[in-house]
Amino acid sequence: MPSLIIPSGEVTETEKRSIEIQSSPLKRRLRSHSTTLDEEETNTTSISTPLNLNSPEKWKSPRKSINSSPNGKINGVCNGSEIRLVKSPRKRLANCFAEKPKWNLKDSAQMSIVKEALHVSSAPLAIVCREDEQKKVFEFCKTSIQEGRGGSLYVCGCPGTGKTLSMEKVKQNLLDWVKEGGFDEPNIVALNCTSLGNTSEIFNKILEVYQPQKKVNRTSSALQHLQKLFSQKKQPSSKKMMLIVADELDYLITKDRSVLHDLFMLTSLPFSRCILIGIANALDLADRFLPKLQALNCKPLVVTFRAYSKDQILRILRQRLAALPFDVFNPQALELCARKVAAASGDMRKALCVCRSAIEMLEEELRDTNSTMNLVQQENTSLAQPISPATEFLVKQETNIVRVDHMAIALSRTFKSTIVDIIQSLPQHQQIVLCSMVKLFRGSKKDTTVGELNRSYIELCKSSHIPPAGFLETSNMCRVLSDQGILKIGQSKDDRSKRVTLKVDEADITFALQGIRFFRNCLQ
Repeated sequence: MPSLIIPSGEVTETEKRSIEIQSSPLKRRLRSHSTTLDEEETNTTSISTPLNLNSPEKWKSPRKSINSSPNGKINGVCNGSEIRLVKSPRKRLANCFAEKPKWNLKDSAQMSIVKEALHVSSAPLAIVCREDEQKKVFEFCKTSIQEGRGGSLYVCGCPGTGKTLSMEKVKQNLLDWVKEGGFDEPNIVALNCTSLGNTSEIFNKILEVYQPQKKVNRTSSALQHLQKLFSQKKQPSSKKMMLIVADELDYLITKDRSVLHDLFMLTSLPFSRCILIGIANALDLADRFLPKLQALNCKPLVVTFRAYSKDQILRILRQRLAALPFDVFNPQALELCARKVAAASGDMRKALCVCRSAIEMLEEELRDTNSTMNLVQQENTSLAQPISPATEFLVKQETNIVRVDHMAIALSRTFKSTIVDIIQSLPQHQQIVLCSMVKLFRGSKKDTTVGELNRSYIELCKSSHIPPAGFLETSNMCRVLSDQGILKIGQSKDDRSKRVTLKVDEADITFALQGIRFFRNCLQ
């Protein structure tokens, strides 16, 4: 900054005041204010006067011009293009669903359509999130048919991961491919092993389909006949391939494991025409129960179906609901269901059951709402007063869509957890302490002090206009929560310096308090 040259003689009071202002801390604020005024005048005059790019003033880019001052105004256009504001995750989730009219719960036809769409037995038109697994199984069967040889494949995965449904889709795709390619349509044996009266009865089922006219005599069993058939040269009558889909394969496990061993060995015989697809929940069945197969070089190919993730469950639910002509679920309610089910088991059947249970919660609320409206109508009729619009709105608000609180109740009934029940039964201020800890630990932070937790607790109470408890009461609440196994308190001479950590999952606290609007707003 150039130095001020003061001429000789006395300096007037006005000049002294000007010098003080120029060198005072107010200089930056005053200059910023004057810059803002100059920008407003420039914007006003620029409507009629074109911008002179050759002017000696330094030219600013549109982005810098917008952010140059905190008092500057943002016009919706920047250099000829619109400024796009970042949407919140909630708005992005809501935009994933197309706008549809709300459904009418009183319409029994609509209710049956919704429940049928979410039923476990109703198969969707397309099976999503399992394309890779279906491709592996289809290519295996396709190669076996092209080469005219047998083979075995073991499909494993946790319950509700789409194994049986995917195999039905593969079977249909395989039949379509056979017709288009001009191959002979294979004989298909699809059965659930739990329906067998005896484990060895599975060989009778295979023989009945492969050679319907063949009758087994007492001297030889169905297994022996199949072994003899697949050990000799191909006969003209046995040129067709056979596809065996055995669901619940672990039901065939016996003490000597002979049935499972013989079943897989049929596919490795010299002239076998069998393609075996075994389906079970055990991930290591092939390693635990069929060690001989590996020694004989006929261990089956294993295709594992992993548990569904949160995004996959959400995608499948959206696919099922997309066919409905009306909205049924709040987007946040579906996300809560997908997140909890994915964290618990990844079982899609469980997610569908939870959604149906949430609809039942909405039906209960609708019945309560109707009874409340009837009482209000009776009271107003006796007093000769009409129902006020405000009362009618409060009673009927959003009773035609499944909300987050409905889903939270359905989840709590489905996934009964001791920790969740304990948290839900706590007094309000202890729940506020847990809510404060969840908010503190949202980043990488995993522990805090009792003093810091007390400050967060007081801020949360004041923001909700709830009188907070004192520090001594907060310290006692932490001790009670520690005795219940929810918190862990460290050792220190000063109570405010004691370290506090959570001993339960933060998701359990969020889930337990999600049904209460106050905590739901605090945790969002």
